[in-house]
Amino acid sequence: MQKNKTLSLVECAVMIALATVLSMIKLAELPYGGSITIASMLPIAIIAYRRGMGWGLGSAFVYGVIQQLLGLNSLSYVTTWQSIVAVILLDYIVAFTVVGLAGIFRNKIKSQAVALTLGCVFVSVLRYICHVISGATVWAGLSIPTQAALSYSFVYNATYMLPESIILAVSAAYIGSVIDFRSDKLKRIVHSGSEAYSPVISIVAGLVAAGGVIYDVVEVFSHLQNAESGEFDITGLAGANWTAVIAVTASAAVVAVLLIMVNKVFKKGKTA
Repeated sequence: MQKNKTLSLVECAVMIALATVLSMIKLAELPYGGSITIASMLPIAIIAYRRGMGWGLGSAFVYGVIQQLLGLNSLSYVTTWQSIVAVILLDYIVAFTVVGLAGIFRNKIKSQAVALTLGCVFVSVLRYICHVISGATVWAGLSIPTQAALSYSFVYNATYMLPESIILAVSAAYIGSVIDFRSDKLKRIVHSGSEAYSPVISIVAGLVAAGGVIYDVVEVFSHLQNAESGEFDITGLAGANWTAVIAVTASAAVVAVLLIMVNKVFKKGKTA
């Protein structure tokens, strides 16, 4: 029992460290808060799935505290103690602690890849809700316009949480199909024949689609807010590079569709 507890503590520590490092590798960072990372929540989600809700929530809480310490400068924009507490809780502690619920489907869904992926989607939605509430309350009048604060917060937070969630879900689907986290000792899930290529093709297709979404939201949304006043300004869309947006979107869509078609061919070949 003591050995298993020690092993769990070590695994949690390693995954928290890995998640922290991944959170610092940002594919894109919005000017008024929020960033897109390389599946930085995945290590915490894996611990939650592998070790259970208690270990998951504990690890996620520690991860949230670390994220708060890394983002201390965000507290300089708020003045009252109530706002400071709200930012700490909604944007960091609660927002990241919910990632500890990623293992919620482990005993409900037989397929590990599906259970882990759905768990990651579930916690991404919970985190998104935390940021939306924070944006519509604490940040209204600061980085978010006072008028229509809730609708603006929905859109703003979606610009980074949607790509972040896609990358997380695709990564979870892939790693959940190749490594068995349910066994005491981690082991590779062996696929036969063309089945081995299916997860790889799926992950590439997902990353291509996610890349297109990331580029589009960053390019478009960066022109929707006045850099000086922070107010919503739809006229700024004229400055967006729409030619590049259309080209990237079309290219990503075509490549993703082709990869999906190839994946279906592999699966048919396996069942034939």
